[in-house]
Amino acid sequence: MQTYAVIVAGGSGKRMGSVLPKQFLLLKNKPVLYYTIDSFLKAVPGINIIVVLPEEHLELGREIIDGYFDDKQIQLTVGGETRFHSVQNGLKLVTEESIIFVHDGVRCLVSTDLIQRCYNTALETGSAIPAIECRDSVRIITEEGNDPVDRTKLRLVQTPQTFHSKILLAAYAIDYKERFTDEANVIEAFGLKVTLVQGEETNIKITNPIDLVVAEKILEG
Repeated sequence: MQTYAVIVAGGSGKRMGSVLPKQFLLLKNKPVLYYTIDSFLKAVPGINIIVVLPEEHLELGREIIDGYFDDKQIQLTVGGETRFHSVQNGLKLVTEESIIFVHDGVRCLVSTDLIQRCYNTALETGSAIPAIECRDSVRIITEEGNDPVDRTKLRLVQTPQTFHSKILLAAYAIDYKERFTDEANVIEAFGLKVTLVQGEETNIKITNPIDLVVAEKILEG
């Protein structure tokens, strides 16, 4: 069984207050994207990496790959208008039956343990969606105002969202809907259920400047 990781790195630097997209910002003197790719290469020997980037930053992505990795395992492709279309573009490069990870390029602290647990669960059930408990009180906005939500029944979804290729490739042949904010939504729209696995508190997404500070502290152990 082959393995692929579609690493979606099409974001901008707007919330970071940076001209450079956040996946290229430096974290302990290496690009954020470096750590993401490195985690999958270490977790799954022989994995095929597909990095999805904005067209205007393909060359910068190539420089990172050439500078740090053996490019025989890594391909680049252009992102689309939405996350759905970016993943769809990446999946076009999957050429054989496989287990496929879809991962946010800026979740650079994903552990080898989480990657391997997602892989094993997807092998068994067809899917694996990492998620963690919600620790904050939550309220939902209604027409009348707002109401409390039972947080014990909520989970915060992470990546890598992991699937058997027969499921994921078929699901991504359906038409795009605005509610498709992640791969699990697409799979469920296709008519299938997904399996949750325990995620990690340290598997943070680099979105705001404070996240880089937190990530650096986590890397320091």
